[in-house]
Amino acid sequence: MRRGLAVAILILAATMARAAPPEPDGYRQEDYRSPTPAALRGATTLTTPEAERLWRAGAAFIDVLPRPPRPTTLPPGTIWRDAPHDSIPHAHWLPNTGFGELAPQTEQYFRSGLSAATEGSVDKPVVLFCQRNCWMSWNAAKRALALGYRHVHWYPDGTDGWGEAGLPLERASPAAP
Repeated sequence: MRRGLAVAILILAATMARAAPPEPDGYRQEDYRSPTPAALRGATTLTTPEAERLWRAGAAFIDVLPRPPRPTTLPPGTIWRDAPHDSIPHAHWLPNTGFGELAPQTEQYFRSGLSAATEGSVDKPVVLFCQRNCWMSWNAAKRALALGYRHVHWYPDGTDGWGEAGLPLERASPAAP
């Protein structure tokens, strides 16, 4: 019985090790939709119940899910409408700010959006998220730390975990620049 339990624990540990890659030194530059590390140095990694407690307490929530680009194959003059995006209620959606490298105007959009969400306080708790297995939120949380925010929380399960827990989602629009 003990041997069987030990084998099961070893298999579980090996599976978890494969699912969570090591934390890189820099930002993730590619394959953004893939397993993420188990943690981010300097940030608090949240479970869904922990994220819900911070949400109810009024922490700033930042959604960094990218906007899908307009298909290049659409004929000129074709009307393009973004797909609807549901997010955690009252979250600030700052699309395209979780890539590994940001254009200067996107970097400024992230900075100003983060400042607006935290009311200009680097001490206000901030929760960064996207979807499960999305490096965008990991990159954005790392970027918030680099900007001097002191209470950075990373919610790796994002809207997937939130919705699966039966918590509310609402239609989101990108935050104004």
